[in-house]
Amino acid sequence: MTVRSLHPPAPDRKAEAPSKGPLVRRLPRLLCSLLLVASAGATATGSASAADSEDARSVIPLDHVVPAPVSVRPAGDPYAIGSRTVIRVPDRSREARKAAEQLAGLLRPSTGLALPVTSRGGQDGIVLRLGGDRELGSEGYRLDSSRRSVTITARKAAGLFHGIQTLRQLLPASVEKGERQPGPWRVAGGTITDTPRFAYRGAMLDVSRHFFTVGQVKRYIDQMALYKINTFHLHLSDDQGWRIAIDSWPRLATYGGSTQVGGGPGGFYTKDDYREIVRYAADRQVEIVPEIDMPGHTNAALASYAELNCNGVAPPLYTGTEVGFSSLCVPKEITYDFVDDVVREVAAMTPGRYLHIGGDEAHSTSHEDYVAFMDRAQAAVAKYGKTVVGWHQLTGAKPVKGAVAQYWGTTGTEQEVVDAAKAGTRLVLSPANRIYLDMKYTKDTPLGLSWAGYVEVRQSYDWDPGAYIKDTPSSAILGVEAPLWSETLSTSDHIEFMAFPRLAGVAELGWSQAAALDWDSYRTRLAAQGPRWSALGIDFYRSPQVPWPAE
Repeated sequence: MTVRSLHPPAPDRKAEAPSKGPLVRRLPRLLCSLLLVASAGATATGSASAADSEDARSVIPLDHVVPAPVSVRPAGDPYAIGSRTVIRVPDRSREARKAAEQLAGLLRPSTGLALPVTSRGGQDGIVLRLGGDRELGSEGYRLDSSRRSVTITARKAAGLFHGIQTLRQLLPASVEKGERQPGPWRVAGGTITDTPRFAYRGAMLDVSRHFFTVGQVKRYIDQMALYKINTFHLHLSDDQGWRIAIDSWPRLATYGGSTQVGGGPGGFYTKDDYREIVRYAADRQVEIVPEIDMPGHTNAALASYAELNCNGVAPPLYTGTEVGFSSLCVPKEITYDFVDDVVREVAAMTPGRYLHIGGDEAHSTSHEDYVAFMDRAQAAVAKYGKTVVGWHQLTGAKPVKGAVAQYWGTTGTEQEVVDAAKAGTRLVLSPANRIYLDMKYTKDTPLGLSWAGYVEVRQSYDWDPGAYIKDTPSSAILGVEAPLWSETLSTSDHIEFMAFPRLAGVAELGWSQAAALDWDSYRTRLAAQGPRWSALGIDFYRSPQVPWPAE
């Protein structure tokens, strides 16, 4: 992979790989049952002895995961992963085998166990099986745990992957470390049956205002995938930088990508880099949604090619943070040659369904020109076989049939959005005062902005996407997405501090049923994620609203 920049990027901080620990002997049935009871009944202050508390923490109750599952039925003894544990793929499916190898790669470093993957028959060990009830859909799974085995069943590979993420959370946080850990490695007994509420559960990263390397992007993908987020929106162009190579307009990247906010070196993704991001995300059941923002937020493009400007004069590169001053020249036909070329090349590299054309804050474009431009830009997206996505200002133009509008307002009352939704435009919800991850937690947060207010953890979680847009049927809501804009962010530590813990809450809003969205329950389950994030090397905000355990 090659990330081009005027000078090499700073070394990327890698996530720690999962770590290993010795096997533990299978406990007698009665003792295992007592451990389950102790685990379920322990309080944050700890009413049991130190030894009992330590044992209880080694068996995590089935209902302590994030996002909250649809159905949990505790039953029987836990399963202990040990030296004889194998990972079975009984149907010889290539997709199931791939999931099994991913699981083995996760568990081997921390457990120190061989965990061979096999297609041989058997009912013991960890079993990954494709098939099962149609009710599981394309992303659902069932996890059955007993003294003899843990079985994850799903109809599709995505379901197996999501079931593995749940299994991961049912093991001690030290399973995430890159070296051998002491264990024990027990999975509580019972059954989880789980399917998502919304099809679209997204996160967005702005790589335009500050550039992030392929390694940094991969790191964020790994983190979001743990919480069953399935869509990753890359904001690839803006006033401050153009971040994707376009063969037919090469100066977009080489010149337009040569800077960033504050005047840093910028950078861009070669086509091979972008394909590697797409591949890496797909292996984690995450679909990439590329965004080329237009007709506004285009200074990097306008600076790269004078002919895209109405006056034929290229403006200087821009390193500030103001918005709304730039616009493609709507009357010029070369503008649509540019749009067609860019959409064609980006679509050809993107196997996913969606292509995002921005459309927000086009303050330098008249309404008439905006409508005319969006008509032609949407036609270009359709021409190359993609579904158009735009920020919710698209609803002020003429959204094409099947278009998706991404809502980033703060009230949920905009009439154009309501009317478009009633007419068939689907909505992805990203209310800025709820799930813009670049908003400060409090006035003392050292990073981020506050134009939409301060967004503490409860503010981010405590709302229902299905009821947010007034007078709109819940069926119009495709899902949720948490944008992370990078005016003030330039490192992986910055990304993680602003994303966590709020990203986990967005994942629950997208996955869990409305009846499960309960702050008091969530904050307790969220607190248990803290040690896991520490084990992964994630620098997270320790909100005082959450009862984080001592580590």
